[in-house]
Amino acid sequence: MLSAGDEVSLTIDKPAAGGRMLARADRLVVLVSGAIPGERVRARVERVGKGVAYAAAVGVEAASSDRRDPEGDPLCGGCLYAHIAYPRQLELKSQVIADAFGRIGRLDLPSAVRVVPSPEEGYRMRARLHVRGRLVGFFREGTHEVCDARQTRQLLPATADAVDRLVDTMHALGLEGAREIELAENVSASQRVVHLDAAAALDAPSLERLAATEGVTGINTPAGAAGEVRVTDAISVDGSPPILLGRHVLAFFQGNRHLIHQLVAHVVKAVPVASDVVDLYAGVGLFAVTAAALRGARVTAVEGDRMAASDLRANAAQTHGSVRALHRSVEEFLREGEVRRAEGRLPAFAEGFGEARRSALRARRRQPDPHTLIVDPPRTGMSREALDGTCQLRARRLIYVSCDVATLARDARRIVDSGYRIAQADAFDLFPNTPHVETVVVFEM
Repeated sequence: MLSAGDEVSLTIDKPAAGGRMLARADRLVVLVSGAIPGERVRARVERVGKGVAYAAAVGVEAASSDRRDPEGDPLCGGCLYAHIAYPRQLELKSQVIADAFGRIGRLDLPSAVRVVPSPEEGYRMRARLHVRGRLVGFFREGTHEVCDARQTRQLLPATADAVDRLVDTMHALGLEGAREIELAENVSASQRVVHLDAAAALDAPSLERLAATEGVTGINTPAGAAGEVRVTDAISVDGSPPILLGRHVLAFFQGNRHLIHQLVAHVVKAVPVASDVVDLYAGVGLFAVTAAALRGARVTAVEGDRMAASDLRANAAQTHGSVRALHRSVEEFLREGEVRRAEGRLPAFAEGFGEARRSALRARRRQPDPHTLIVDPPRTGMSREALDGTCQLRARRLIYVSCDVATLARDARRIVDSGYRIAQADAFDLFPNTPHVETVVVFEM
């Protein structure tokens, strides 16, 4: 049997979710990092669990034609696929999606999933960076060791330069307590805001000096801010007039500047014209506001995060009432819906009313059912309560946007069991050189 520290020759079979590749040895599944399907590699076993071993490739005995030399540290965050030629990365991600649906969800997809490609460099608009002394960057995979973010090429060079200048200013001011930086910038990188997780409150002059850093338009901390702490993007679909969406540095937003417009266009085009829509996990309104503006939809948008909900309300104002923004958890919203549906059933005393009065009572007490549901949950997927409530709404179309294929496949099984079918599945490579992929699945009744 394999043990930690053993080296073994392995033939790599197929990709696995999470970035490793699958091989077999001694009746064990071996998940290998740094390999490509079809290769034979020399791998060192890192640990062994029940029925599975984890290993890292330390040598390549028979290389794939898709192997390339990664720039920088291949274990620096966001680089697990960097040794694989980009077209092959897209193929592997398509296979991972199909495998997850088959293995976890026991579901077949209508066709092979096409993954829309992204430029590999400078794609990130949002990032969490770790600060250790003058070194700022990402964690190396599986560790808390900080590696230089610049070498990964995920950030624009100008962004990396601005962060370096900011860290220099922090040291010049003697501000060495901040260990984390949250970075947000707009597509054009004309606005760049930084949130500092500072251990102590910063005085106003220090905040102003940090906000004056070249390339930075605003600084936010738990105790105060300077400059502008929001960024604004103009979202356009197929040449439509731009829709302005503002967001706080701490609000969730899709992170790939190169594909944001294509992703929005894809989701919004799946929304029928002039339909009633419920957008759960709506964030700052990326899909809700665009669906209202471009498809004439009437949207109820639900967001539980306080910061994002505030942005959602502000962004919804431009729709002149077509988007109703609600700050509450998805579970709470769906529970309220159950109460409304129960109230929509006429009480016994209404039997004595005429039909006109009964119709008026129904109209007052029952909210229209949505034609379309959009859900874009966090990586953990939907809670059992949220998923049950969503399925009970019986919308004719459900558009599920997910950054985690495993939880998506799990939830898809429940959705199909409730009476839906998978009409379409597509993916967008919002995270090139990583094993992650954004998947959009359309379910229909």
